[in-house]
Amino acid sequence: MQIKIEDKSSVKKVLSFEIPKEDVTKELNNAYNELKKKADVKGFRKGKIPRKVLENRFSKDVHADVAPRLIQEAFVEAIKEHDLDIVGGPQMDPPKLDPQNAYAFDITVEIKPELDDIEYEGLALEQTKYEVSEGEIESQIYMIQKTMAKKETVKEERPVQENDFVLIDYEGFLNGEPFDKTPKIENYVMGIGRDAMPKEFSEKLTGTIPVQDMEIEVPYPEDYHDESLKGKTIVYKVRLKEIQEEILPEVNDDLVKGLGKFETLDDVRKSIRENLEKGYAQRVKHELSEQIFQKLLEKYEFEVPEAMVEGELNGITMEAEQAYAANNTSLEEAGLSKDMLRNKYRDVAEKQARRHLILDKIITQLDLELNDAELEKSFEEMALGMNAPVDAVKNYFKMDPKQLEYYKHTQLEKKAVDLIIEKGSITQVEPDTAKDGEKINKGDVPKEE
Repeated sequence: MQIKIEDKSSVKKVLSFEIPKEDVTKELNNAYNELKKKADVKGFRKGKIPRKVLENRFSKDVHADVAPRLIQEAFVEAIKEHDLDIVGGPQMDPPKLDPQNAYAFDITVEIKPELDDIEYEGLALEQTKYEVSEGEIESQIYMIQKTMAKKETVKEERPVQENDFVLIDYEGFLNGEPFDKTPKIENYVMGIGRDAMPKEFSEKLTGTIPVQDMEIEVPYPEDYHDESLKGKTIVYKVRLKEIQEEILPEVNDDLVKGLGKFETLDDVRKSIRENLEKGYAQRVKHELSEQIFQKLLEKYEFEVPEAMVEGELNGITMEAEQAYAANNTSLEEAGLSKDMLRNKYRDVAEKQARRHLILDKIITQLDLELNDAELEKSFEEMALGMNAPVDAVKNYFKMDPKQLEYYKHTQLEKKAVDLIIEKGSITQVEPDTAKDGEKINKGDVPKEE
């Protein structure tokens, strides 16, 4: 078999194959011999059908079976012989098999770029000295108050005020007729100034005294996310039935009894502080990681396989779809599309692919491995984050070895990043004053373990 390799770029190659006629004939003979044993042709006994009859009846099927096998075997041999680190799927338009000639075909592939050793030691990095403030802790205590707040009907006769809640019935009409997309809703509790309802509701209801009937006109813009309302003007007939106030519970030990394992307010404050500190530690790690790759991406220029960029884009669009689905909506309802996301985040996807390639090189360069203890620890951390048993995490990966290999590689990438940070030249800096009010949003409210 002849194999020629043409470089289209540093990461794109065309493999040209020519399988000798003798090899093609041998494969066809084997295929027809197998077919002869099981073929059923009227007028002939099984196993006694002449080759010519089989060719007339089944040549198309036989060729369709033999050609892919020849291609696959040749492709695998070429990968081994030339040590090709292929990414993505091979591209080809397989020609028809001609029994009278050698079988020639081309396969286009992309490979990982060959990088020089990465100089990762001594990178100048700035580590922000974040400290948890009492204000942040009290903010989380307030959030706990809000989750346990109760709404009580206002007994006095007064107008609706900002931050009130109101109990309303409403129904939308289009051109004076009931509109099926805005059906009648009864006993709906709405927060004044909040985003659940159009702003016109809050504007019209503020200052009114229950019980009162009114009409609220809402012109929906042409770019509104809901197709059924886009560009339409809906007149809502609304009955204001009562005003409700949000009553926050007192901040004391009783406030936290419903949170699970906590007995006192001090226990909760301690847990909040610990979670905020973990959040800041993650933030520091993320910021250091961003600095690392900003410096390395500026220093090392190389071509990225399109297949890797496409893979990153597929991941980005999939995450976006899942995020919208979790909120019972879709990209289309939000005025987006996969193509829009792919265009918007292409540069991000390329940078992500570059990061992976640099980390791959460092992992290989340092011969990094994940030992059993490190893997076990990562499973425990994953189980803790998912609030699931460690055995459940292990069983998941046992059922899907491919996912396990991918997971191990992500852990190796983290190990490489940790090593770069460890070998870096780190300067401690104060937090940016412009971000003093910024809060850690994840992991700061204590949960029962």
